[in-house]
Amino acid sequence: MNWWQYLSLLGSLAVTGPIGIAIAVWLLVGKSWRLTLAWCALFGVGMAAVVMTKVAFIGWGLGVEAVEFSGFSGHAMRAAAVFPVAFFLALRPAGPAARNWGLASGIALAVLIAISRVFVEAHSPSEAVTGCLLGLAVAGGFVWFASTEGHLALSRVLVALCIPIVLIAPRLEPVADRALDDPAGAALVRARASVHPPAVAARTPAEKQLY
Repeated sequence: MNWWQYLSLLGSLAVTGPIGIAIAVWLLVGKSWRLTLAWCALFGVGMAAVVMTKVAFIGWGLGVEAVEFSGFSGHAMRAAAVFPVAFFLALRPAGPAARNWGLASGIALAVLIAISRVFVEAHSPSEAVTGCLLGLAVAGGFVWFASTEGHLALSRVLVALCIPIVLIAPRLEPVADRALDDPAGAALVRARASVHPPAVAARTPAEKQLY
């Protein structure tokens, strides 16, 4: 597995999904009810937007052929949503400088993951960029809500929940290898091949994923 494949794997649902849940659990443990609701709502809206654009493309061929857009990249969206928020919350008690550093690091990691989706040829640049921007909007909305809250405790709980996920990630089978096992993913492959120009249609089946 090369560098880009590893980064791409960090954006998979197997990694970002549990981290997103860990954030919600941490907020619940800290009794931050408003932030828990905000996080779940914002992340849910982001995920729904990804699914809706892909369903629109599969069902009705709605996309932008000129820029090879068939839906937001789910990997890029989730990475841009969860990593900045996880780093922000984990470092929040350390003060403004550490908090801002964590937020910037999370954004940088998310951008690299979005770029990796292009390098592994799972998404076009337009899909990766828009997915990343959507995720950053989710993270930005949450950070704005969090800035209005008082002190949040138990940041160690979030770190403890997230670290095992990142350590296990390299041992996971890449989602790309199982793309055709998912009927929705296979449908997206066929839809892309029929609508997009040869540059996209020529991609191998395993590189075409729903998320």
